[in-house]
Amino acid sequence: MSKKKKKDRNIKGKVLSVFKENPNKRFNYKQIASKLNIRDTQKRNSIIKVLGQLSAKKIINHSETGKYTLLADKKNYLEGNIEMTSSGNGYLIQGEDEEDVFIARKNTNRALDGDRVLVYQIKRRNNGKREGEVVEIKERASQNYIGVFERKKDFGFVNTRMSNMFTDFFIEKEEMKNYDNGDKVIVNLKDWPKKASSPFGKIIKSLGKPGEINTEMHTIMFEYGFPEDFSPVVKDFAQNLDLRIEESEIKKRRDFRGKTTFTIDPITAKDFDDALSFTPLGNGKIEIGIHIADVSHYVQPDSILDEEAYDRATSVYLVDRVIPMLPEALSNGACSLRPHEEKYTFSAVFNVNNKMQIEKEWFGKTIILSNHRFSYEEVQYILDSRDPTVGKEASITGEEYKVSNKIFDALQQLDIFAKLLRSKRMSKGAISFDRVEVKFNLDNENNPKGIFLKSSRDAHKLVEEFMLLANRRVAEFIGKQKPVKSFVYRVHDHPDEDKLNSLKKIVTNLGYQLNLESKQVNLALNKLLIDSHGEKEQQLIDTLAIRCMSKAIYTKDNIGHYGLAFDYYTHFTSPIRRYPDVLVHRLLEFYLNGQDNINTAALEEACLHSSNREQLATKAERDSIKYMQVRFMEDKIGLSYEGVISGVTDRGLFVEIIENKCEGLVKITEMRGDYFVYEEKTHRLIGRRTKKIYQLGDPVAVKVDKTDILKRQLNFILDE
Repeated sequence: MSKKKKKDRNIKGKVLSVFKENPNKRFNYKQIASKLNIRDTQKRNSIIKVLGQLSAKKIINHSETGKYTLLADKKNYLEGNIEMTSSGNGYLIQGEDEEDVFIARKNTNRALDGDRVLVYQIKRRNNGKREGEVVEIKERASQNYIGVFERKKDFGFVNTRMSNMFTDFFIEKEEMKNYDNGDKVIVNLKDWPKKASSPFGKIIKSLGKPGEINTEMHTIMFEYGFPEDFSPVVKDFAQNLDLRIEESEIKKRRDFRGKTTFTIDPITAKDFDDALSFTPLGNGKIEIGIHIADVSHYVQPDSILDEEAYDRATSVYLVDRVIPMLPEALSNGACSLRPHEEKYTFSAVFNVNNKMQIEKEWFGKTIILSNHRFSYEEVQYILDSRDPTVGKEASITGEEYKVSNKIFDALQQLDIFAKLLRSKRMSKGAISFDRVEVKFNLDNENNPKGIFLKSSRDAHKLVEEFMLLANRRVAEFIGKQKPVKSFVYRVHDHPDEDKLNSLKKIVTNLGYQLNLESKQVNLALNKLLIDSHGEKEQQLIDTLAIRCMSKAIYTKDNIGHYGLAFDYYTHFTSPIRRYPDVLVHRLLEFYLNGQDNINTAALEEACLHSSNREQLATKAERDSIKYMQVRFMEDKIGLSYEGVISGVTDRGLFVEIIENKCEGLVKITEMRGDYFVYEEKTHRLIGRRTKKIYQLGDPVAVKVDKTDILKRQLNFILDE
């Protein structure tokens, strides 16, 4: 290519970029020259020539006033969020049904991960996929970012090159203040001039030294938008609430204070939001009360407290801390159903026969006095021993004690009823995921000293079944009324067919069957989960089956809950930690009082917001587990473990260690003895020479090679 042609093409690209960045504006040649900082007469003449060429090709329009405007078809402009890669390239994400648009680094035009952008489609790549160029940043995903401060003499940088960042922040001398070199910091995006290679930043807070537990937990909280603490205004508001139990309020409520009542929670819990009461009525009839903390009594609509709870939408449970939805004065105090304290509750009360058939139900405001606080371990001990004495090995206090006969009888009967409820659910096609939870033994400084796996036992299932019952019956009570009333439902759609077919292929290779021809796929899935229970593949198959499932969400439009096999379902039982439950309490009270005037648009917006926050909380919790797992493995470099292949990509094999569920990557470049090729359709690696195959579910031995605490990543090598 001649120098002249190359020069002409460069100018054409620059001129065209002016129009693309300002698609709705008009320019004459002088204004374009000014924007491009061109003062040379010859180059100005080149601009005039380029404008004529673009006009002739009908890319721009030439008006009578001598000004030009972009003529490109509006369909070539796409709006969405950009997802960046570590290389600096990006992808425009528009939705599930739309093909992603590739954006080369040179065409990102200062966009950062998550930004809302306008993209111009420029061409298709060689592989046929769409390609585009960012022409406008509509909205920044964030103004604040996390990185490591690198202090120089007269300036500094904040290195933000995590997985989705490709640029550092330049820190001017006056902005460096007393921040220490190497600190992990939050940096604010001040400005990003067009000619600057890096954005200008302002450090607003130091999180501490990278890798330290407190630093990394605060990093996770920041990444997902969860605050570290409540503002003084919110704390003061909560502390100044009238939390007294008033006689005038008691008179408005059904009194359960004289009935056998108790809570069952994790041993470390402080917020007890549900209690069970048990009252024999004679003739084989029993009254069961499911009592839920009356958060809506204290958290009034449109109050400062309500706004804060709405914004948070959920409590977040990281490995070493809880980020509560409500201030401690409420979550661990007034609303917590602590033993031997009178508490306001919102209850679902059922009169049942000895077959756990509901003969009468009632919903309304109550007051309770819990007789006892149980841990799951204590209840399990009683159920296993069939004895009212709790041994000191299970006791919360470390001392042996005996429960009353009334409580003992209640626990025994509730366990029987829970198993009946569960059996009925399963027979209707509810899918049973008996997931194993990863738990950590932490020392006094929250360092992980051990990992243990926790399965759901009868004590957990007892509580679970009665909470499910309350949630279902409340949803049915409102959902079946005519005319239709606006409500908050917890819905779960049918699984993705393509993912189910992929699951079938994988489990077939593992020696299992999945009959997708069955009219009830849920029963076929259950059979698969039962068949694999207790086998080394259980965790893998459970994980893959869950990936087939749709995400459960909150919405006012009921479609039922596929996973639970319920036609109606909501969340009523955890208002201390979930905002949708607060909304359900308000709506239920509203309708019980005969009112019927709901802002449905605001209700759906609250549902969408709560669903999004829930997903972020899940990701934050998962990242905190990953961090602790990597930290636990730091001193285990070189040790060998038995594992199962949990993922296969073109990068290599993801392997999960069987004994502790820590997952790491065996890089394809580190796999010795052959050249392995990724087969996308079957999700497996095949050796080009040996034809050796690695696929999901295969048992493999691995050796710990590297740990990266900042990226929360483990690297393994095959130990063969």
